[in-house]
Amino acid sequence: MDKFKFLKDQKVDSGLIEALEAYQSQFAVEEEVFHRVVQPQIPFFGREVLEMAIAALLQGENLLLTGAKATGKNVLAENLAYLFGRPVFNVSFHVNTNSGDLIGTDTFVDNQVQLRKGSIYQCAQYGGFGILDEVNMAKNDAVSVLHATLDYRRSIDVPGYDKIDLHPAARFIGTMNYGYAGTKELNEALVSRFLVIDMPEQNEETLDQILQTLFPKLKKEAREQFMGIFLDLQTKAGNSEISTKPLDLRGLIAAIRTMECGLNPHLAIKMGVINKTFDIFEKEIVEDVVMTRIPAEWNASDVWKTE
Repeated sequence: MDKFKFLKDQKVDSGLIEALEAYQSQFAVEEEVFHRVVQPQIPFFGREVLEMAIAALLQGENLLLTGAKATGKNVLAENLAYLFGRPVFNVSFHVNTNSGDLIGTDTFVDNQVQLRKGSIYQCAQYGGFGILDEVNMAKNDAVSVLHATLDYRRSIDVPGYDKIDLHPAARFIGTMNYGYAGTKELNEALVSRFLVIDMPEQNEETLDQILQTLFPKLKKEAREQFMGIFLDLQTKAGNSEISTKPLDLRGLIAAIRTMECGLNPHLAIKMGVINKTFDIFEKEIVEDVVMTRIPAEWNASDVWKTE
C-alpha cells in the first residue's frame, strides 16, 4: 500500500513527497524499536499544514502545534512520524514530570546500578520522533532538559553518565492547549527552539474527508448530520455558549463505531458527545443540538448503506 497516497490525493507538493522517500531510505529503523513505527488510525487532512510540517522536519527543525481543542494536533504528530517512518516516543507532561522521567533514572539490574532510559534518551538514541504532549504543563526541571535537547547543540548531558548526541533523524513535536488546568505560558527560550503551527479549526471539508475515510459505508445524509453536530458545537464553543468538553472529535468517531454493531444512533451520540459534559445546563444545550440533527427514531438503516 502506498503510504503517501493521502498526501498525493491532497495535492501535497511532489518535491516534499520525494524528499520523504529519500529520508526513509537514508535512515533505517533499528529492529528493537520497529514496533514503535505505527500507522495512525486517522489520516490528517489539510494540505497547507502538512506541507509546512513536512518541510520543517525535513530541515531538522522541531515543531510546536498550537490551537483549540479538536484541531488534530496529536493526529498530525502521529501521521508525521509514520510518514517519516520513525519510531514514536510519547511524553505526556504533567505537574510531576521531571528530568528523570525524560532522561532516565538509576535502577538495579543483576545487583548493578544501570540507567533505565527515559523517553527523550531513547528518542535521541534511536532517531525517533518525540511527541511532547501538553508541553506547556512542563515544570522547570523538565524544561531545562528540553532546552539543551532542542537547540543547535542536539545533545543531552546524563548526570552521572555521559553526554549523548541526538541521532540525526531525531525530531520533536510539541503540542499544547491554552486554558487547561495546570498549563502555563511557555518562555521565549523554549518557544524559540520550535517552528510553530497554529492549527486551524475543523471545517466541513476536512470532517467529510475524515468520516468518508473511516466509514466508507456511512450514508451521505447521516455523515452530513454527524458533521453538523460537530460544527454546531464548535460554533457554540467559539461563542462561549458552551465549554469545549463536548467538542470531542474522538468521541464522535467512537460513537459512530458503536453504531456499526447496531447501537441506536442517539444512544451512541449520547455516550460520545452529550455525556462528555457534566454540567446539567450545558448538557441540555448539547442535547438540543443533537436532537435537531439526529431524530430519536433513527436506527442502523438510517446510518449505513446496505450492500
